[in-house]
Amino acid sequence: MSQHRKEKSAMTRRLPHMAAALVAVVAAICLTGSSSASYVSSSSSTGTVSAAADWVAPTVAITAPGTAVRGTTTVTATATDTAGSGVKSVTIQRAVAGSSTWTDICTDASAPFTCDWATSGLVDGAYDLRAAATDNAGNTATSATTRTTVANAMTVVLDRPGDYLHGTVSTTSTVTGASGLVPTVRVEYLPAGGSTWTTLCAANSGPYTCSASTTSIASGTYSFRSVATAGSATATSATVTGVIVDNTNPTVTLTDPGTPLKGTKTFTVSATDAHSGIAKVVVQATTGTTTTDVCTITAPTTTCSVDTTTLPNGTYSFRAVATDKAGNSTTSAAIANRVVQNTVSTITLATPSPYLRGSVPLTASTTTTGKITNVRFEQSVAGSGTWTTIATTTSTTASYTTSWSTSALNGTYDLRAVLTDSDGNTVISNVVAGRLVDNIAPKGADIQTTNGGTAGRIDAGDTIVYTYSEQMDLSSIYAGWSGTATSGSIRVGGLFTNNQVLQIDSPTNVRLGTVDLNAYFAFLGDVTSDATITAATSTADGVARTVVTVKVLGGAGYQVNTAANLVWTPSTSATDLAGNPVSTAAITESGASDVDF
Repeated sequence: MSQHRKEKSAMTRRLPHMAAALVAVVAAICLTGSSSASYVSSSSSTGTVSAAADWVAPTVAITAPGTAVRGTTTVTATATDTAGSGVKSVTIQRAVAGSSTWTDICTDASAPFTCDWATSGLVDGAYDLRAAATDNAGNTATSATTRTTVANAMTVVLDRPGDYLHGTVSTTSTVTGASGLVPTVRVEYLPAGGSTWTTLCAANSGPYTCSASTTSIASGTYSFRSVATAGSATATSATVTGVIVDNTNPTVTLTDPGTPLKGTKTFTVSATDAHSGIAKVVVQATTGTTTTDVCTITAPTTTCSVDTTTLPNGTYSFRAVATDKAGNSTTSAAIANRVVQNTVSTITLATPSPYLRGSVPLTASTTTTGKITNVRFEQSVAGSGTWTTIATTTSTTASYTTSWSTSALNGTYDLRAVLTDSDGNTVISNVVAGRLVDNIAPKGADIQTTNGGTAGRIDAGDTIVYTYSEQMDLSSIYAGWSGTATSGSIRVGGLFTNNQVLQIDSPTNVRLGTVDLNAYFAFLGDVTSDATITAATSTADGVARTVVTVKVLGGAGYQVNTAANLVWTPSTSATDLAGNPVSTAAITESGASDVDF
């Protein structure tokens, strides 16, 4: 037992004797009205006890433990007794804030008067604390209250500030379970292998975001944490590990690419970074005041290819900019006076007619900043993408021509031209698509009549229909004609014979040819009649054909009942869309012999 506790125990055994002596003194005062200031009693022992009267309560105060507490915290009270009997004990108590139900935390009989208050079993919230002191004469006193908050549920979480940090960084912490409190949150860092946490920055109120410069921190790997403090309550976040602080710039060197530069060029760099590592290296070309990024290298690659034709010809300086993963960057020494000299050429193929035959001239116009080796003209079956050389030509001028022989071809073709310069570069022209090659002469396909009036008689309403084997150039049938209805006249000649011939009299120069009627018409002289002439396109078996219709507007001949087939001899002046003249082979009316008109 400690000396302090022994003294307390002895004092406790003497208290009954002291109390009896005190009672005697009080009695003597009451009987005599006065006191000799002490009382002496005789007993079988030889001891003498003297006691002074103590009517004054002690003084007591409680020390606030802070605005918030958690876990087990020490609560301290101070108490004194100026009357002389001394402080017997101090009891420290708690109550839910604002209530009157007090619970003892502990009682201490010697100064300093302290209690270890275990708060883990309490509901978080505000509590009032007080101290009650009793002196040895039995007088008691209660202190004023102080208020604190139990915050065992308070937690703090630190968001990862990033994997790589440099310069000024911002951190964010989240505090929960601190209702009614305004904790202070500080962010601390610890170097790898270290044992001492250092404060980076602090925030005194939410949101708990703070910023600080990392430039005074040595580059390396660190752990970070947040510490939230409210009064004596402290919460520490989980540790964020493996964060690299890197305020050291990388090193970078660009290898001389040489000069002149043309075509595709490989650029080589050497870049290192001791801490966060290289994120990328950008190769740049500068001419005048213009700087252009020409390629980007990412680790572990050390080279990149540049199509120098994307740079205008001229003199450049080249450099490399290396950036590490933390964001630090370094620019290499510039390699100046490097010349980009590429031959830049263009080629355009002139568009020939949509319909072609025979020998077709092809022309390509060109430009170049260097020299042209040749121009190659090519053909492809339309849409196939498989190209065949027509001819390869050389020239000292900007215009290149060739003659395309199509005599062995029929169908639809695409055309293009390909330029090759002295650097070996090739440039492809525009594609002229869908040119129809037609070396087949058109011919008459059929001749028919329909009756619109009296059967067997050429009169109003009758039609003569000429059908060609393909589409015709209508302007070759009649100058400037688009096929719209045109006024004219027909004539039937051949007096008293069986081979009367029908032909167009007007407008003049209508090139349809003649039609042998092969029937006997009894009339004197040639007979004419007004008519209208129209043209249209019809399709049969997938082939587009031109059909010309002549409609008779008045009577022109007498009745005939002889069945016959018409025979049409086309005019060679009519041509198809490619310019092929129509065949003069006679075309006999299809179908069984019948009475025409």
